[in-house]
Amino acid sequence: MKGLISQGLSCWRSLLGAVIFYTCIPLPSHWKLEFERIARWAPLIGVGIGGVLGVVDRGLAVVEMPLGMRSAVEIALWVALTGGLHLDGAMDAADGLAVGDPQRRLAVMRDSHTGAFGAIALVLLLLLKFAALSELHVDRGWGLAIAAGWGRWGQVAAIALYPYLRTEGKGAFHKTAFKPPQDVLLGFFVLLGLSRWQFIVCGQGGEMAIVGSAIALLVGFWFYRQLGGHTGDTYGAVVEWTEAFLLCIFATL
Repeated sequence: MKGLISQGLSCWRSLLGAVIFYTCIPLPSHWKLEFERIARWAPLIGVGIGGVLGVVDRGLAVVEMPLGMRSAVEIALWVALTGGLHLDGAMDAADGLAVGDPQRRLAVMRDSHTGAFGAIALVLLLLLKFAALSELHVDRGWGLAIAAGWGRWGQVAAIALYPYLRTEGKGAFHKTAFKPPQDVLLGFFVLLGLSRWQFIVCGQGGEMAIVGSAIALLVGFWFYRQLGGHTGDTYGAVVEWTEAFLLCIFATL
């Protein structure tokens, strides 16, 4: 019994650690946190972020804020909730991949200064998300939760499937502490259940489980082919590009 209680407390502290790591949501400083294996919770954090954005969207709709303005506010809040964590990685990854010499790419990605290609990636990502949300007239909360959830599941899959390219770095501890397959399956089944629930409630969207997992895996694979592995920056890039592509697909469907 004590073992189960101890394990439950460890999971709870790990989940709280994931909240602190992946978001800017403040928690009391005296709470005990654990950061080992927090990547397993990333898809759930994404669903939570999408849920918050969905509630905000519903409130803005009640006061009849125009759709485009609502979309802009929600994207700004999205960035604020995450502190731009994954956007920063996407920008660094873009700068690195723009270098013709593969041997220099990791060094460029390590540089904290943002280059032209990083700025272009930032603009494209925000523009794609804004355009998709502006065209998404129904089920916006579902779309936000699904996109944010599968984006982070793509990160988890990349951690599980591909080598980490640095001996140290902001993403190295994810790889060393990771336990497949359970850390991959946790988020996958949560998102599968979410897609199923969307189908029951809305009568559509069941196919997003297939589309979401496929896009998440393909984005992670693309970065692996470019670099031969992943870094903390490409983990963030997987999240951002998967979110953007899925919102575009969701708006189209």
